[in-house]
Amino acid sequence: MKVIDAVKNRRATKQFDASFQISSEEKKKLIENALNYTPSAFNLQHWRLLVVDNAEQRQALRKVGWDQSQITDSSMLIVLCADLDVWETQVKSIWQDAKPDVRDIMCGAVDAYYRNKPQVQRDEIMRSAGLFAQTLMLLAQEQGYDSCPMDGFNFADVANVINLPSHYQICLMIAIGKGIAEPYPRLGKMTFDQAVTFNKF
Repeated sequence: MKVIDAVKNRRATKQFDASFQISSEEKKKLIENALNYTPSAFNLQHWRLLVVDNAEQRQALRKVGWDQSQITDSSMLIVLCADLDVWETQVKSIWQDAKPDVRDIMCGAVDAYYRNKPQVQRDEIMRSAGLFAQTLMLLAQEQGYDSCPMDGFNFADVANVINLPSHYQICLMIAIGKGIAEPYPRLGKMTFDQAVTFNKF
């Protein structure tokens, strides 16, 4: 599939075939490709994926997820989280294979960019998570699977259900599987001239 076709065909799927299963091998390959090829700021790879395959856990999440059926009916459900502390706790290991001078420059730049800046830390994990989610959904589309990005849930209750570590932030859920209904019609899209300005606003 061409990239443009995956982009055009990917839609937010609300109804999934609950009997359809993606194999464990396919799930792993899908995630590994997203992990290997999604960009992130300073290569920090902030994302942390919770793959929920236990039926009881899915039901618990549905209860705090506005009773959305895709939480329980999709073949694959990921609660996409991110590590707020990775800039400090893992930057040296991430850059350990770089040349020493490059490693020192990057570690210093990361520290200067993130330290004592909680808003920057949160903004960056959300940007990284958005990139990861889109990459994953397009890869799923290429494989013939449907997907749905989700933030319609109570974040605090979900955090409790999944035992979220204190330095993690929930970004969104992603449901993947086989859709059983036509997606909602596309609403009107902004034109190029409405959306794009050059040089200054």
